[in-house]
Amino acid sequence: MTLLNRLNITMPIVQAPMAGVSTPALAAAVSNAGGLGSLGVGATNAAGARKMIEETRALTDRAFNVNLFVHATPTPDAAREAAWLQTMRPLFAAYNSEPPKELRTIYQSFAEDDAMFQMLLDTAPPVVSFHFGLPGADRIKALKAAGCTLLATATNLTEACAIADAGCDAVVAQGYEAGGHRGMFDPSAPDDRLGTFALTRLLATTSTLPVIAAGGIMDGAGIRAALNLGAIAAQLGTAFVACPESSADAAYRAALSSDAAHHTTMTTAISGRPARGLANRFTAWGADTTAQAPDYPIAYDAGKALNAAAKAAGETGFGAQWAGQGAPLHRPMPAADLLALLHAESQ
Repeated sequence: MTLLNRLNITMPIVQAPMAGVSTPALAAAVSNAGGLGSLGVGATNAAGARKMIEETRALTDRAFNVNLFVHATPTPDAAREAAWLQTMRPLFAAYNSEPPKELRTIYQSFAEDDAMFQMLLDTAPPVVSFHFGLPGADRIKALKAAGCTLLATATNLTEACAIADAGCDAVVAQGYEAGGHRGMFDPSAPDDRLGTFALTRLLATTSTLPVIAAGGIMDGAGIRAALNLGAIAAQLGTAFVACPESSADAAYRAALSSDAAHHTTMTTAISGRPARGLANRFTAWGADTTAQAPDYPIAYDAGKALNAAAKAAGETGFGAQWAGQGAPLHRPMPAADLLALLHAESQ
């Protein structure tokens, strides 16, 4: 039995688990339409994640995915963080605000989050996926014993091999075109920047795991191309941002429909890790600064504070408006309608 059949997924379409944008309503709508809906819980705690899972289960009896961030523990560096805040000071001053006095580690890695781990064992979501790396063997073994199907993101063959060796059930091949954070295990290592289709074909012919293609795929033609290259499914994120069920705010939606969609850019300035988003004032500043951002997610604490100060003054150009290179191809419509259209196009 194939992975999709086991999960009763009738359309080879996965909604990317966009932390901060994906909602129970969006995940359930995708799953109810025959795809695999996803929740991104890397930016919340165990209680918040449990609530999202319970709300999703109230809306669908089909399989859905819960995604965790498994980043390395950041190394606090007071001097580096102070220099970063000083570099950002003029940005805050432009909106009559001051940068934070110090920066915090705002997101806990799943590798160390015992409460999140226990919550997942208690709720046993049908699918659990990992981004930025892999948890320990004990956690993988326990989640599989609880009945969870496990996925993990790879940006190269080495990461894919580690995912297979760890006992996961499928690998998400994330190309450089993808919106949001690069899933690379070590952000300080050289990045070969493999495109989605090159990486998908490489993993489909060499990995022992089923492959889900991710990055820049926006329509049925892209889904069909991924399947032809050996993927079992395609993962789409940016395509769902404009759906009414997503929690993207009005500024994010407007930016997605603007010229900025034609100029997505990879930046570390917002969070401290490489991530692709719509070109805006923050990404432009990040491209010009020579200062070194603190480790992820410490840098994100500053980025979120700046965005809040700017938004309070009516400026929306400092948000984390993540989007892939296919952004101009997005089509605003309810998620179920989008699933039906994507499926029809892919035939």
